[in-house]
Amino acid sequence: MAYSQEVLARFRNFFIEIGELSFFAHRYFKEVFSPPFEFKELLRQCYQIGNKSLLLVGVTGFILGLVFTLQSRPTLMQFGAESWMPSMVSISIVREIGPVITALICAGRIGSGIGAELGSMRVTEQIDAMEVSGTNPFKYLVITRITAATLMLPILVIFGDAIALIGSAIVENLKGAVSYQLYFGKVFNALHFNDLIPATIKTFFFGFAIGLVGCYKGYFCKKGTVGVGEASNAAVVYSSMLLFIIDFIAVFVTDIFFEI
Repeated sequence: MAYSQEVLARFRNFFIEIGELSFFAHRYFKEVFSPPFEFKELLRQCYQIGNKSLLLVGVTGFILGLVFTLQSRPTLMQFGAESWMPSMVSISIVREIGPVITALICAGRIGSGIGAELGSMRVTEQIDAMEVSGTNPFKYLVITRITAATLMLPILVIFGDAIALIGSAIVENLKGAVSYQLYFGKVFNALHFNDLIPATIKTFFFGFAIGLVGCYKGYFCKKGTVGVGEASNAAVVYSSMLLFIIDFIAVFVTDIFFEI
């Protein structure tokens, strides 16, 4: 009996949190288009989220391209299909692997950073002080961060995909003596708008999910330093799970409308 009550309580808390997160998202869309607009803070957050993530995304993408090509090449060699390597790697990275891996990396860095930052501000009562002073902390803290994450993640994904293809081209040049011109010629011949457009569109939703969950967990952080850690950890876990759900929905919708 006690175990069943605990399970029911967990389900109830889960659905309550989904409702609160939905209300949080509704408040974002309600206030994002109303003045005042914090353009200066938005640009600062774009720099913090975008520019300072370039190195991590670049290194991850480069290693991804190297490993994926090294692991795939022996299998293709068994069937004498090495010439399909540029097409296979480029389509796999651009459609699915690149956006998902980059989003997960950003969920770990950006989501945890936002959750910890806003959680610390909530614990130290800085957000309460902003409310008392007559300013709108939601406009300054939440909207700018969610918008910056939504705008920057597609750029980070495109950058990561490009670096991954460069890493793959290096492996093909060393292992198979394939020139870079031939490699990227096959890459651009294999990619079509049906590959690029859906993959790019879903990255906006990835960025929005990361920013939304990070801000929600930090904005409603519990008191104490333990609450900051829990908010940071929960931001990463929840946003990562939400990324896979969004990716599944995006692939399903893409399969219907773009007939991939």
